[in-house]
Amino acid sequence: MPQLTYAKIDQTILNSLTPPKKSYWGIIFLLLVGVLIGAACWAYQILVGIGVGGQNNPVAWGTYLINFVFWVGIAHSGTLISAILHLFRAGWRNPIARAAETMTVFAVCIAGLFPFIHLGRVWQVYYMIPLPNQRLLWPNFLSPLMFDVIAISTYLTVSSLFWYTGLLPDLATVRDRSTGTRYKIFKILSLGWTGAHEQWRHYSRGYLFFAALATPLVISVHSVVSWDFALGIVPGWHTTIFAPYFVAGAIHSGLAMVLTLMIPLRKIFNYKDIITVDVLENVAKTIVFTGLIVGFAYATEYFIAWYSHNIVEMESFRWRAVGDYRFGFYIMVVCNTLIPLLFLFKNVRRTVALLFGISLLVNLGMWFERFVIIVGGVARGFSPHAWGSYAPTLIEYGIMLGSFCLFFFLFVIFVKHLPSVSMTEMKETLEKGAGHAA
Repeated sequence: MPQLTYAKIDQTILNSLTPPKKSYWGIIFLLLVGVLIGAACWAYQILVGIGVGGQNNPVAWGTYLINFVFWVGIAHSGTLISAILHLFRAGWRNPIARAAETMTVFAVCIAGLFPFIHLGRVWQVYYMIPLPNQRLLWPNFLSPLMFDVIAISTYLTVSSLFWYTGLLPDLATVRDRSTGTRYKIFKILSLGWTGAHEQWRHYSRGYLFFAALATPLVISVHSVVSWDFALGIVPGWHTTIFAPYFVAGAIHSGLAMVLTLMIPLRKIFNYKDIITVDVLENVAKTIVFTGLIVGFAYATEYFIAWYSHNIVEMESFRWRAVGDYRFGFYIMVVCNTLIPLLFLFKNVRRTVALLFGISLLVNLGMWFERFVIIVGGVARGFSPHAWGSYAPTLIEYGIMLGSFCLFFFLFVIFVKHLPSVSMTEMKETLEKGAGHAA
């Protein structure tokens, strides 16, 4: 990037922290309205009961668990993208790493809300905490719900530390260019960073350590989420492919969400010299790779169902393709495996509008993948007399709207108050001596 210098990188990124315009507050207001709608729907559900949702017998897992798995996938992929590419020293990750890590922290917080929402009687979550209580009850550690509590809390801790560690040098840069109350806030946040050689040495080692820790942790944690299903004796669920299948799907959806977030950010904050088309093209190439893995997983599921000659498995997968929820199946297959293949064409993956549109379609496809797995599994079990159908209610749609609005609300707040691109890592991409050019 010969056109960039250290000073230009700092100035471009710090310009994004200037006082916001009226349009910014308009976006904040709209997102806040969506958040309030979701909160009102959840409050109504608590007041009236979980029956206001469309869940029934046998489909007791509806959009709440679909959205839980969707947001867990988005969360896991962010740190995984940043950590793995850091370990491989991929320079094109540097402009998108901060957004990916931030996306992780916010998405895992939102994912953590859905077990509370699905519980119905939200105050009963007290008995899931592994501490003695007045009734001398302990949680059932064999329950997949407990797997989720442990997995989410562990992952939130590590990803938050990874994210905040990377922020430290940039927080100090903002502090040094601030005055008044802003200076005091960033002085506290920067934890006394001065840029001394010893601090850089510890920072480099610490960041590398968190990257090395986050990579296997992400894979293991999302495998734990897949065991929520694989441990259930349900047609289409009880399979060993779910762990790698879910991890590949998480990376796929996360890469798409990175494009969804970074393309508007690139336009709004004039980051075109930082988040170049080459960077977006590399993300698109990776989406092709993960899309092929996901497509292979879909094919493997059908092959194993046929190869087993288990009539229940065969009927379950046949029903996915031709049954009541076939629309979800075809959206899943087309959006996750076929549409990303358009990125094989250079003109497509270097056209920003097409990149953004395809990223939205992949996100849609990944949501419907979870719909097909969860609803398609429990709606048709072993006993035909227990078959049933499911349709989300307005309350569930309202809560889902609130979750998406909350995610984007937090991200929009973040990009205007903290550096949305790592100045430190961007300077590392410059050729030796180029950063000091005039």
